[in-house]
Amino acid sequence: MTAPGPVTEVCVEGIDAVQAAQDGGADRVELCAALSEGGLTPSLGTVRGALAVARVPVHVIVRPRGGDFVYSDAEFRSMLEDVQVLKEAGVQGVVIGCLTADARIDGPRTRALVAQAGPLSVTFHRAFDVTVDPRQALEELIRCGVQRVLTSGQEETAIEGVPVLRALLQQAAGRITVLGCGRIRPDSVSELLRQVPLPEIHFSAQRPLASTAAPGRLQFGSAAAPLTTSAAQVAATIRAARSAWMTHN
Repeated sequence: MTAPGPVTEVCVEGIDAVQAAQDGGADRVELCAALSEGGLTPSLGTVRGALAVARVPVHVIVRPRGGDFVYSDAEFRSMLEDVQVLKEAGVQGVVIGCLTADARIDGPRTRALVAQAGPLSVTFHRAFDVTVDPRQALEELIRCGVQRVLTSGQEETAIEGVPVLRALLQQAAGRITVLGCGRIRPDSVSELLRQVPLPEIHFSAQRPLASTAAPGRLQFGSAAAPLTTSAAQVAATIRAARSAWMTHN
């Protein structure tokens, strides 16, 4: 880090967004495709393009589809292969998440993905937030060798999840990093860090992207305006986070 405060990770979609995030001062990026689906594995071309411009560590999500986090054998084999391909491409970390049908951490599959990723950093994503017992889930991730857990404290926003985030941070006791997320913005991050001293925060800092394409008769995908990462919003969030950190720590 260049200044006191939590490590800042920005969730991005595409190469231009990687550039915007680091221009805004992000310490790390999580590279995804289809953020409207909660993030899916990006193409290898996108990964290579991102690495070519990146000046900060690039962690890449390994998620073969939207929906739940209970995967078929074929889907899981594809995840193992994606981890290997990403490692060979030169990424610094992978972001994974496998659950059992009863909403617990899938320990055997998580351990297999961690082993496949070694020595890359491994983050367990917000699949954690739908587990039935977050305390038990955190201990299982520690046993599996996961370095970091992305969580909003099992609520829609980090502010709402403060009680669980605080309990998880205390339980982690340095054994795993708690990466807080959930609508973290310049106007909310100060209050969040006042209530819980998260060592790392994760946010998207997106704004609508004006389309340069001529309007067409057919509409493909979502009718909503596409989004892109705003370097200005990244910078504003980081400034607010660092100011709060210096005030409260």
